[in-house]
Amino acid sequence: MSEIILAFDFGGTKLTAVSLLTDQLTNPNPQWQGRERVFSPDDGDAQFDIETMIALGRKLAQGQTVAAIGVSFGGPMDYDAGVVRLSHHVPGWENTPLQALLEDAFHAPVRVDNDANVAALGEWRFGAGRGVNHLLYVTVSTGVGGGWILGKRPFRGAAGMAGEIGHTVVDPTGPVCLCGKRGCVERLASGPYMAQDLAARLGVPDEQITGKDVADMAGQGNGDAQQILLRGAWALGVGVGNAANLINPERVVLGGGVTKSGDQWWQTVCRTAHETALPEITFDLLPAALADDAPLWGAVALVDEEMMG
Repeated sequence: MSEIILAFDFGGTKLTAVSLLTDQLTNPNPQWQGRERVFSPDDGDAQFDIETMIALGRKLAQGQTVAAIGVSFGGPMDYDAGVVRLSHHVPGWENTPLQALLEDAFHAPVRVDNDANVAALGEWRFGAGRGVNHLLYVTVSTGVGGGWILGKRPFRGAAGMAGEIGHTVVDPTGPVCLCGKRGCVERLASGPYMAQDLAARLGVPDEQITGKDVADMAGQGNGDAQQILLRGAWALGVGVGNAANLINPERVVLGGGVTKSGDQWWQTVCRTAHETALPEITFDLLPAALADDAPLWGAVALVDEEMMG
């Protein structure tokens, strides 16, 4: 009977599950055996999501042995205990022992971690971070988050909160972020906040503008959109440069929808990051290679690194 690893990516709006034959771990270009995706209903809760996760896993595992399970979760985690602290998107997740619940359901070892940490591990093991010892991964999308690989191992910090680059302050007199501080990287660089700022400039309701609209309008020459987009790129570059000064990674990998905002956005981020960092602090700055699959590959790497050798 073949052995598989199950990997789950739960972000709040959707749940993706994949299976990978364990012998694919030695393949330089491994391929998923199976994939399932379910979108969460508006009235969904933790119980619905857990039941869905188990059902998708059992569907993928039919007739095979589950060797291990890795989970990427979109919210704060107690990694050592395998407990979800909360979800910012779905009610009922507070202090849920997800690791234990899945171990009981599948009779296999399970590891669960925050999505940014897991995506960092995925890019380091299978993507744009291959071959380095020290990596910073940053996702720039609905929010801005990060994950560290230091000495070829995930670094989570004392309370599992390492990598919160989105809430480093780059403009102390800037606009107020949801976290309560002013001028956070996330407040200036994330898609929804840039869209909100452009809507205010144009005098239209927030829901009429998306982060993609900001990038599209900037590319079409709209001055307001260009100013907001490049301000966000500058903010991200300052955040990355400061992080590089503090920890000294060999490589920084950027993922998420906002990173598709065009050459000028990338040039501004790269220039600002390297100008902010000390001249002696050198690092590559690359786009993510795994796109939306980074958390899934990271979930595989998580169980392989931690539990299978």
